[in-house]
Amino acid sequence: MAGDPVLDGVPCMLIRGGTSKGAFFLAEDLPDDPRERDALLLRIMGTPDPRQVDGIGGAHPLTSKAAIVSRSEMAGIDVDYLFLQLGVDEAVVGTTQTCGNLLAGVGPFAVERGLVDAEASTTSLRIRMLNTDDVATATFATPDGRVDYDGDVGIDGVPGTAGRIDLDVGSGPERSLLPTGNVTDTIDGHEATLVSNGMPVVLLRASEFGVTGEETPEDLESRPELVEALEGIRRQAGPLMGLGDVTGQTVPKMFLLSAPRAGGAISTRAFIPHRVHAAIGVLMAASVAAGIRLPGAVGSELALLPDDGPDLIEHPSGVFPARVSVTRDDEGTWRATSTSIRTARKIFDGRVFPRPRL
Repeated sequence: MAGDPVLDGVPCMLIRGGTSKGAFFLAEDLPDDPRERDALLLRIMGTPDPRQVDGIGGAHPLTSKAAIVSRSEMAGIDVDYLFLQLGVDEAVVGTTQTCGNLLAGVGPFAVERGLVDAEASTTSLRIRMLNTDDVATATFATPDGRVDYDGDVGIDGVPGTAGRIDLDVGSGPERSLLPTGNVTDTIDGHEATLVSNGMPVVLLRASEFGVTGEETPEDLESRPELVEALEGIRRQAGPLMGLGDVTGQTVPKMFLLSAPRAGGAISTRAFIPHRVHAAIGVLMAASVAAGIRLPGAVGSELALLPDDGPDLIEHPSGVFPARVSVTRDDEGTWRATSTSIRTARKIFDGRVFPRPRL
């Protein structure tokens, strides 16, 4: 990193990826030391402050995110992508999860910054997600060698339409869909399915918590007993999923499942973990869709699965079409891959000036 970030600013591109928004950086434009890097990003976002009034954060976890991108040294991979979840009212930085929504912006950003040469009409590139070591292929329009953000694809949770971005995500052959090896586990007296298909999630029956599945995020967030109960389960699920102590982390995500109401496969309300998602993340949807396809899993008895086409995962602002393939190998291990359609849009490109200190 060159120069004084307070005086000279830091090159930054703000991108809406899927139903999230984040600040995108080249790795070379940030400090090498993770502690210095995290402190700088918190100052850029305006954290800690529930309004993030002195930074570019949007006063919500879905808009307090950062993506760090660099050329990859791994064979067959074009770029590496590190996702950071920045706290809003707390000065915390999460690195254990990735973000499938911001993943939609990684390919366009790589082309914009010259990390990858654009093709004449459509560009495909391979992305290694450093947080989870999963690999994604992103395909998007680049007419005349430039990213075209315009298009007629609409996704629930985002106004208007934009250009189509295809994302294919697969985990390594050594990784199981079920981190505990069990289709269900019991935590605090509740049957739970612990799944990781790009995002660690815990699937629970909404009815066991007095939730119908029709509640708004604001309604659910206003129930302290519910939030406390789910947090207790989340902290116990973390070590079971190989995540260690998750007290200060944002994974696993907690899902309350109920029968679908809008013609979809399942209805969801996602705690991420303390706020309730207004929609659903790409990899969250992929994990839920894979989970409900497992015989005996929580939610499988509620799901209406199509014979063909995507599983429509219902969420507070609409539905998310998740295409997953679930298989079981000769040793009985469940694995999955996912395909999704997202959009992204460049909002600004320039230099961001962090406040001088936290």
